[in-house]
Amino acid sequence: MSAVLTSPISTTPSPLRDTLELAGRILLALLFLLSGIGKIAGYEASVGYMHAMGVPGALLPFTIVLEIAGAVAIMAGWKTRIAAFLLAGFTLVAAVIFHSNFGDQIQMVMFLKNVAIVGGFLMLMANGAGRYSLDARVG
Repeated sequence: MSAVLTSPISTTPSPLRDTLELAGRILLALLFLLSGIGKIAGYEASVGYMHAMGVPGALLPFTIVLEIAGAVAIMAGWKTRIAAFLLAGFTLVAAVIFHSNFGDQIQMVMFLKNVAIVGGFLMLMANGAGRYSLDARVG
């Protein structure tokens, strides 16, 4: 069993692994796609929340583009390592700005959720998008 845990990632095609990688990318990115769309639908409320947290509302368009474009890139597996890097940084900054009140248990859980998401993006940065991706077709 220890050989299984220490062996390098196989490059042999595996439809199950490839499908799970695709599903993982889609599920990870779906959060950002829906969040970006939600910010468009509730633009003024989003600006108000940002201002309340000391963040300039002028950053909202950039945030929306990053969330939607980054999510689409991750889902499609296009420039995955770059998109994962950008979304990981964004998610970590958002955790610190919006969820660092650890006296509130809900905020602590939200902070840790963001940290876990960053971990998922780090995995994408390290391993790439997998076989079912535009990156694999181009590369």
